[in-house]
Amino acid sequence: MTDTLTATPLAERIAVVTGASRGIGRAAALALAAAGAHVIAVARTQGALEDLDDAIRQGGGSATLVPLDLKDYDAIDRLGAAINERWGRLDILIGNAGVLGALMPLGHIDPKVWANVMDVNLTANWRLIRSLDPLLRRSDAGRAVFVSSGAAASCRAYWGPYAVSKAALEALVRTYAAETATTPVKAMLLNPGPLRTAMRQAAMPGEDPETLRTPEDLAPHIVRLASPAWTDSGVIYDFPTGRVLSPQGPA
Repeated sequence: MTDTLTATPLAERIAVVTGASRGIGRAAALALAAAGAHVIAVARTQGALEDLDDAIRQGGGSATLVPLDLKDYDAIDRLGAAINERWGRLDILIGNAGVLGALMPLGHIDPKVWANVMDVNLTANWRLIRSLDPLLRRSDAGRAVFVSSGAAASCRAYWGPYAVSKAALEALVRTYAAETATTPVKAMLLNPGPLRTAMRQAAMPGEDPETLRTPEDLAPHIVRLASPAWTDSGVIYDFPTGRVLSPQGPA
């Protein structure tokens, strides 16, 4: 029995993963399922979700597929209602989905590009909190993990929409952590650093992807952040250094 519990530390837990069809989201969904969680996989692409479902089932896990565009905020509300009706609680939320936008001077960015980045990277995560917070509070150990970026702090030239959206996301999650400080909910930020993903390749086309770590390398750490044993909240887990960072530096 002990070996089984060790192998499946998230047994019987319900987890939502956004952007689950590829990259960090796919790796996280597979790792959470392997750890025993039932994964509610959210992404826009039905075919990619079905491929994920096949991989989860081959590993002995289970999933519910939710084809959903995160800019459909009414659909996010319906997702919360459906989870409430079926399970009555949510144990884990992995807010991973994000878009890069355009890399160019701020004055050259099309307003539609700016709005799209903010809609997906920031507002959708607020809508997820709005919809799913009551369910996380019903868990004995609700865990919410949102994927940020070092761009939030570095503010590099030409990365404006992405950097601004991630900086605002960090403020959003820290605020949520403060509001849930007296509850069993823990809200964390995750800086994955440079990983071998399609977004990284689009941002850094001249970079050799073989020099980078992979989403699969990160996934066990997401499982750790999502587990009932994790106790930090309102801070950043920095994967490149393996440290927990407060807004002012090392916690």
